[in-house]
Amino acid sequence: MKRPLDIVILGLSLSSSWGNGHATTYRALLRAVNAAGHKVTFLERDVPWYADNRDLAVPDFCDLVLYDDTDELTQRHARKLADADAVVVGSYVPDGVDVIDAVADLVPKRLCFYDIDTPVTLAKLERGDEEYLARRQVAFFDIYFSFSGGKTLDRLRDEFAARRPVPLYCAVDLEAYRNTGAPTKWDLGYLGTFSPDRQPVLERLLIEPARRLPHMRFAVAGPSYPSDIHWPPNVERIEHLPPGEHAEFYSRQRFTLNVTRADMVAAGWSPSVRLFEAAACRTPIVSDWWEGIENFFPPGEAVVIAQSSSDVVTALTSPDEAQREALADCAYRRVAAEHSSAARARSFVEALESVAARTDLATQRVERRLPV
Repeated sequence: MKRPLDIVILGLSLSSSWGNGHATTYRALLRAVNAAGHKVTFLERDVPWYADNRDLAVPDFCDLVLYDDTDELTQRHARKLADADAVVVGSYVPDGVDVIDAVADLVPKRLCFYDIDTPVTLAKLERGDEEYLARRQVAFFDIYFSFSGGKTLDRLRDEFAARRPVPLYCAVDLEAYRNTGAPTKWDLGYLGTFSPDRQPVLERLLIEPARRLPHMRFAVAGPSYPSDIHWPPNVERIEHLPPGEHAEFYSRQRFTLNVTRADMVAAGWSPSVRLFEAAACRTPIVSDWWEGIENFFPPGEAVVIAQSSSDVVTALTSPDEAQREALADCAYRRVAAEHSSAARARSFVEALESVAARTDLATQRVERRLPV
């Protein structure tokens, strides 16, 4: 290995998985980066909705530092940001545009963006919505790490002037996600925060099948679902499921459901971390379709593709146990070989090391009256 890197991540949240999928994605990646010998500092905006729901206040694989606003970030942590081998800003960071401008002014050795929401980001930029990233800033980054691959990488380069778009799909920690051997409780389960664009698909692929199969058991875990949703009596609702309980949840399902956000379906090549988590727990997956899914999970071999309620009913009532196990085994082998957090960390670090660090930093920082 080359010398260890000192990496700073500014992300939405590491400390709380409440209502976001970023925390589990960062935890898997950074734990593996740390295991490979690199040092990581995670800077997180201290906001009340995460402060009240922290399930990892003191990680053992990185330094977690909370800050109150952009001024504190740049005043208290300027030296850390300037000295790091790489600074990576994530999507959905509060006041992200101001944060990126402030960090860019510090002239870090390498400045990157990790977009865990790439299709959503590009759709927002096309509408002129610059909630956490301005269109002019895309060209700032030495590497634009993208949650999505395929044609999205071409769009980032050709339409948005990204200098080097690189796919960095989410991944799974194979130590944290494994089958627990718990007895089966549900025939089909779903883990995900409420999203208006996903809800019609959830209605079609879980709620309606539950109505048609009243003798079977279903579960939906995740926060923020409106009170006016009419859940069938055989659908168990779990308001929030911390990451430490995910493996048990998957292990108790005969099948698990994956539902993809509309922007990600349109973009394709955007696998959810839930797919990898379920596969690691050897739980057979039923998923909606999006372009590129066959490159991660071949339909009929590693995943059941469902477009209608009837497809789900068929999946739940037709396969015998041998077929179900074959689906789970194939998905597990794919994830273990290509989508573990260790494999993803190697790709992440190799990409950072492939970019030459800026060497004229002192002059540039003096010009900006910043720490040299």
